[in-house]
Amino acid sequence: MLLTAATALSVGAGLPAAAAPNPADAELVPGLPPGPSRPWQIDTPDQMLAPRVYAPSAAEDAVEPRGAAPGTYDLVEYVPLGDAVKKVTCSKRTGPYQRAVERWLKLRADGRQSAADCRAIRAFQAGHGIKPAIGFAGPVTWATMQLIGARKNPNAAGKCPVRSYRVACVDLNRELTWVQKGKKVVFGPVPMRSGRAGHRTRAGWHTIYWRHKNHWSTLYNSPMPYAQFFDGGEAFHAVYGTIYTTVGSWGCVNLRLGDARKLWSVLKKGDRVYVWGRRPGA
Repeated sequence: MLLTAATALSVGAGLPAAAAPNPADAELVPGLPPGPSRPWQIDTPDQMLAPRVYAPSAAEDAVEPRGAAPGTYDLVEYVPLGDAVKKVTCSKRTGPYQRAVERWLKLRADGRQSAADCRAIRAFQAGHGIKPAIGFAGPVTWATMQLIGARKNPNAAGKCPVRSYRVACVDLNRELTWVQKGKKVVFGPVPMRSGRAGHRTRAGWHTIYWRHKNHWSTLYNSPMPYAQFFDGGEAFHAVYGTIYTTVGSWGCVNLRLGDARKLWSVLKKGDRVYVWGRRPGA
């Protein structure tokens, strides 16, 4: 199951030749096997084109989307294939978020894994329930750091415009989203997954123009629970799989089911959305 769930994710792009991974470790895979009953869903059923808009009936809106399987959103780090197979205790590999993780931990930010880096990253992972805690600077570790750093004041840098009305803020740099009214944060911040290279979530001002609690993608024949469309086919919506991967969505803002459900109760049709930045690696 572990190997069949693997997705080819290059971790060597942009790194010095000496820091690039061995070919055998060019894939990142879930560090823990999920089991046969809940396979990892790497990709997401995003709606690349604007959906057909209609008014859902009260009976349809009364039906809540199905729940996610236990463990779906566990903090399971993606690690090199060789590390997963060998079950190493401390990775020697340079992760795709190496330099950023080093900076966050106030280590020497040289973008290269060292024994000291591994020990510090392992300690952080163990302290925040990230498994396997083998010191690999992967997407889950990086995303957890971004969330921790933003909890007190996600708009400390003033990147999201402050208005008297609700604004859904989508920070592609940190892969975080929240809603603010004036300077008050009324939702989040929560982690998200935005568009991949070639399908980046479009920056700028947008408006929630259609909401569909039980939306089903007509392109991928897959569910998009609590979908709130703000620009063509781009929407906030939940996914029944991990959002912590180095590969982005097809443009939508992917959320965990519980976060998407809460956001559904906060935003309304006509609310504004502001998107800025650039997803790391996209």
